[in-house]
Amino acid sequence: MSDQRPSADGVAAQPSEAVATNDAASRAIDFLTLTRALKTTKRTGWVMRGVHNPESIADHMYRMSLMSMIASFSDGALDTNRCIKLALIHDLAEARVGDITPHCGVSDDEKHRLELETMEQISSMLGPKMGGDEILSLWKEYEDGQTEEARLLKDLDKIEMILQAQEYETEGSHEKSLDQFFTSTEGKWRTETGRAWAEEIVSRRRKTTGKNKSGEG
Repeated sequence: MSDQRPSADGVAAQPSEAVATNDAASRAIDFLTLTRALKTTKRTGWVMRGVHNPESIADHMYRMSLMSMIASFSDGALDTNRCIKLALIHDLAEARVGDITPHCGVSDDEKHRLELETMEQISSMLGPKMGGDEILSLWKEYEDGQTEEARLLKDLDKIEMILQAQEYETEGSHEKSLDQFFTSTEGKWRTETGRAWAEEIVSRRRKTTGKNKSGEG
């Protein structure tokens, strides 16, 4: 026999399982629709420096995810799955607040408040059964930067940026100097991997452009 029961208006009510499935589908599509902005929003730093056809936030997040995978493979003490999750989550709030940089006139405290508010909304949107609680926890872990995985990801965020800067310089696709991306990260590495990868990028920059870390020839 069917477990459906007629409602007050005579229409058969859906089983609770079907209702839960429909609710989960609605939450999922709401979330995925929100994240479209990550694909369409260009990274602010490149726009400000006159880069032609700059990468999107999602472009940055995807390569960072690949970086986190291969970097964690080489260190048995790191949780690779957690590293990849952190990479996928770290800029998720930018789907709503945009890519706020130190040159946007927004204080660090205000930026954190805006992003935390957005992440709490995303967590509520998904609910615990679709990972909302975990996503919020991962974002907070990245922001705190205390775990070994978060320390690596903090480095990889900067590594992806200077690698992209070096690539734009090689292509000649920028109107203004990109030196600031190298000088702002110099000596700020938290992990050996970050330091080594940065040195490799700077070495390649020197060979292709004749510039060192500070932009001098």
